[in-house]
This record gives sequence, structure tokens and C-alpha cells, in this order.
Amino acid sequence: MDARLDRAAELVATTGRVVAFTGAGVSTESGIPDFRSPSGLWARYDPDDFSFPNFMRSEDARRRYWAVGRELYGAIRAAQPNPAHRALVTLERLGLLDCVITQNVDDLHQRAGTDPAKVIELHGNATRVRCLGCARRYPRDEIQERLLAGEAVPACHACGGILKPLTVLFGEPMPGAAVERAEERSRAAGCFLVVGSSLAVYPAAYMPSYAKEAGARLVVVNLTPTRLDHVADVVMAGPAGAILARLVERVEARAVR
Repeated sequence: MDARLDRAAELVATTGRVVAFTGAGVSTESGIPDFRSPSGLWARYDPDDFSFPNFMRSEDARRRYWAVGRELYGAIRAAQPNPAHRALVTLERLGLLDCVITQNVDDLHQRAGTDPAKVIELHGNATRVRCLGCARRYPRDEIQERLLAGEAVPACHACGGILKPLTVLFGEPMPGAAVERAEERSRAAGCFLVVGSSLAVYPAAYMPSYAKEAGARLVVVNLTPTRLDHVADVVMAGPAGAILARLVERVEARAVR
């Protein structure tokens, strides 16, 4: 592992324009439940019940959605940034981080101190809510208070329209501007750093392929194998926080020589 950490630190420190791509493996280390593991949310709920078409078509579907959201958002608000988030903040401080492309919706990169302008959220952000009628925005904390007070399907106070968190549901298009920017930054990367993602969810998982095709070095940190391990320059299997913290320590050491 030490040799791989040293090699990864060399790539991060010397190639420039580091693009980090983070997935659920980063969030779970902060205590946020995942979706796809055997013990994840979709083991307890049918994901088809939470598709965008169903959400729009049925008040009963919205009631089930908000019931699950009430549970999940409690975990998101209780979560704190972990060593993986803080390591990326250090990379930014060192002037090496171009951006963070994330599949996570928990706002933890921003709460850790990463410049929000450098965070590209492919699946949205669970801390904000938008009315689909008049486009009024609400803090998710405000909607959570209404749910905990007994509202089953909160509606917009301004127009009575349907409220929906700024997260992407099954069957809903990903935010076009975020996807376009993510692809652009991926193709411009010098080093593309995958952290805590199995690269199984598309189109987000295309980003490291775009980077590699454009000539970037690829470093993968994940508990389990990914579909791009065979083309990566360095693969390190293990917990995202512990490995990324050790990696960035080596990068810092190089910077002060």
C-alpha cells in the first residue's frame, strides 16, 4: 500500500488540475445510509415507488417519498464531514484541486470547507427544496420541521404547488448544466481521483472514462473493485477517509520539501 500511496501522491502533486469524483462510499463514512448495498435503502423500499413519474402522478407516492425523506434527511443533518472531505479541502488549499464532481446530495463537501463553486453536484442537493409550480426555493430544514409537525405532503405556501427536494429521482433528467460542466472538467483533468464510488451509476460514471480518454492519470480509492480498475494508474482498496487522508499527507510532505 505504501508504494501505491507514494505513486498516487506523485501523480496528484505533479500532474495538476486534480478532479475528484466522490460517491456513496464517502457519505457512508459520515453515517449516511447508502442505497444499493444489501442493507441499503433499496433493500427496504421499492425504488420504483420513488420514480419521478410516480412522484408527479400520485399524491400517495409523494406521501411515501416524504416519509422516507424525513428519515433520510435526519441522518444527513446529523452527519459531519469525515477525513475524506477534509483531505479534499487540503488539496484545494494546496492549489491542486480543480473541482469535486459528486454523486452525493448531502452538502458535506461544502460544509467541510470546499469552495461551493468548485462542487459539481450531479444528483442535486438534499438541503434545498423547490416548488415545481412557481419555482420558489425553501431550505430543507424548514420543510423537515413541517414534516415532523405532522404534514404528510407539504405544499408550496406561495402557490400550493408540488414541493420537491433538489435531488434527482429515478426517471428524472440529471441537471444539464452540471453534467455539461462535469464532462468539461473531466476532459481537462490532469489527474482524476475516484473516491468511494463503484462507478456503477450512469451517466455519472462516464466521467472518469472521459478523463482517461483525454490523457488524465486515473487514481481509484474504493472498498470494492470498479469497472475501471484495469485502466487505472493506481488502485487502492479500502475506506475512503483513511486512504485519502494518508494520500494527502504525502502530497503535503512533497509540497514543503
